[in-house]
Amino acid sequence: MIKTQSIYKKYGNVEVLKGINLQIAKGEIVSIVGDSGAGKTTLLHILGTLDMADSGSLEIDGQDISRLNEKKMAAFRNQNIGFVFQFHHLLPEFTALENVCMPAWIGGKSNNNQLIKNAKDIFELLNLSHRLEHKPSELSGGEQQRVAVARALINNPKVIFADEPSGNLDSKNAEDLHNLFFELRNKFDQTFVIVTHNTELAERSDRKLLMKDGLIVS
Repeated sequence: MIKTQSIYKKYGNVEVLKGINLQIAKGEIVSIVGDSGAGKTTLLHILGTLDMADSGSLEIDGQDISRLNEKKMAAFRNQNIGFVFQFHHLLPEFTALENVCMPAWIGGKSNNNQLIKNAKDIFELLNLSHRLEHKPSELSGGEQQRVAVARALINNPKVIFADEPSGNLDSKNAEDLHNLFFELRNKFDQTFVIVTHNTELAERSDRKLLMKDGLIVS
């Protein structure tokens, strides 16, 4: 599903990634761990096409990302990739349902009735059906993060990238979120790549990759 060769990235004079070679299979849940500054988030952003490597190659589902121009890359990202971040980044003026539908609207999906039905199905899956018309300020932290997961799922992405997704949650909500990732993988065979400091989540993953000084060391 994901393959990289010799990914390098610098910011100014600081070499953040120093030659990342990586393969991740379809349906695999992979956690990336390591100390702050090891390059975890930079790697995640490059894998998710939010940032570009200085050199090296990236393939996602057989697509050579380097061959895409900016417009095609944005379309590929919208159709194939979902993101869950530590901070939910929900739009405060919109309802939970509207927030979840936003990536599909941005992607140009015009069958609004079908889209709303799909969104409601995801809300039901995540036990959020009673929160459709609530705005983010009316939701708990755990509910806000589940809405963010629903938003990541709305376009049925092949890969979901998560950056410290449970970092702002208490232990109960964190465990619920982690369980949800595994349920989604088992139900939809989606691939998850998760940067985390949560030891329990890292140990439960199919694979745990340790980063140090811009390299995957184990």
